[in-house]
Amino acid sequence: MPVSSHEAPPSAIQLALFAGSGAVRSGGATWHDVSVFYWLTKMTLGMTLKIVFRPRARGVKNVPRRGPVILASNHLSFSDHFFGPLPVPRKVIFLAKSEYFTGRGIKGLLSKAFFTGVGQIPVDRGGGVASEQAIKTGLRVLAEGHVLGIYPEGTRSPDGRLYRGKTGVARLAVESGAPVVPCAMINTFQFLPPGTLWPNARVRPGVRFGEPLDFSRYHGQQADGPLLRTITDEIMQAIAKLSGQDYIDIDARRAKAELPGGGASDDQGTVDQGAVDHGGNEPV
Repeated sequence: MPVSSHEAPPSAIQLALFAGSGAVRSGGATWHDVSVFYWLTKMTLGMTLKIVFRPRARGVKNVPRRGPVILASNHLSFSDHFFGPLPVPRKVIFLAKSEYFTGRGIKGLLSKAFFTGVGQIPVDRGGGVASEQAIKTGLRVLAEGHVLGIYPEGTRSPDGRLYRGKTGVARLAVESGAPVVPCAMINTFQFLPPGTLWPNARVRPGVRFGEPLDFSRYHGQQADGPLLRTITDEIMQAIAKLSGQDYIDIDARRAKAELPGGGASDDQGTVDQGAVDHGGNEPV
């Protein structure tokens, strides 16, 4: 998913609030480097989140216990990065923009520790060749039998509704042959609204996992734009059915741009993992 130039990185308060534990590691990271950090974070932070916020989870059995899986989710809040993977008994790997791993000072160290700890992999998300490289990185994650998390909308929803998905999720499904498990974050928009620093403890967040969608019949084919759009729309409709959100068939970035101030304040703390539209014109 594309990352807007005006999106701010997570605040130090948000990172400190949720990070809890983690480790800083110098040099470039790969998904092989995050196992210890990931499970340590999931054990310590996960238990804390369960006790304090009592998140709900439904349909976890729909996530295959082995083999490559694409976890395609709506994106409502910074807290999605915690409550989505939390009930999944497998490591969920997301692609994150490299800037989150290269910051300086205490905030930079917190950012690197946090995103490494929750299983995110730095990629150059500048568009063009970088977008293609991000897709290839996602395909390598899947080729090794891992769970790849993706937010097809390309950014967080500015108003809690579900927006058109980028077709990169369809391309990943077609080229990898991996099943796509639709995932719906529930109440996280109200739990930690965009632009806020502290969660609303009166709201109980949740996540729902749908039955896997199988697009393996297209594996090995050269999928064109219309096919990728059809597959993407099927995935988004499955997410909408799980989440109960109104589906808006326009790009979420366009909706954000129409907000007062261009939606900049709504992106504080976001991590836009996702994919490109057919043709590679959108940064990943």
